[in-house]
Amino acid sequence: MEWSCTMAGKVSRSTMVEVTPVVYVVDDDISVREALEALIREAGWQAHVFASAQAFLSHPRPTVPSCLVLDVSLPDLNGLDLQQQLVAERSDMPIIFITGYGDVPMTVRAMKAGAIEFLVKPFSDEALLETIGSAIQHSRTALNHMTELRALQARHASLSTREREVMALVVTGLLNKQVGGELGISEITVKAHRGRVMRKMAATSLADLINIAARLGISVRN
Repeated sequence: MEWSCTMAGKVSRSTMVEVTPVVYVVDDDISVREALEALIREAGWQAHVFASAQAFLSHPRPTVPSCLVLDVSLPDLNGLDLQQQLVAERSDMPIIFITGYGDVPMTVRAMKAGAIEFLVKPFSDEALLETIGSAIQHSRTALNHMTELRALQARHASLSTREREVMALVVTGLLNKQVGGELGISEITVKAHRGRVMRKMAATSLADLINIAARLGISVRN
């Protein structure tokens, strides 16, 4: 494999922001693991390498920008089965498959399950570094979205039961008078609840509140 690290400095400067990303490598070939570990560290990322899927699964995986470079053929759980296990658990960790051989059904299965790339050995260091950089950016974006969603969920949890009811009706497009009719309360009371909802949810407008509700999975107007 052509792993000369020619792009290492360029990639590391563009990807290292605050927390150093982690690149996990699972491959049962020690020479491949050693070469990839050196390449990844030279690029400025953390490298954690494993000889088997089980060794990887038993290792703590902190929630930081990361990706997984995964061989298809492994001695225990194969790469495609490991991918299936990780999809629900860590959607923020993109998977880059590497293999000494590949066929169309295998590639299709991996990509349909969400793999970001499928590289057949030998591949260039440039191709791998570029793919890792894209995967880490994808991971960073996913983690940011998760953080934002948790903040929205916490704000929504801070609403009273009545405030949640008002919010749920307001985002469907009902006027305050109509919301009051649905809940059996006065229009003035609806306005008061609505104002508190806007403040607690940090919404700057009705459109903003509708967008927040959509992200929370609350039914909104079309």
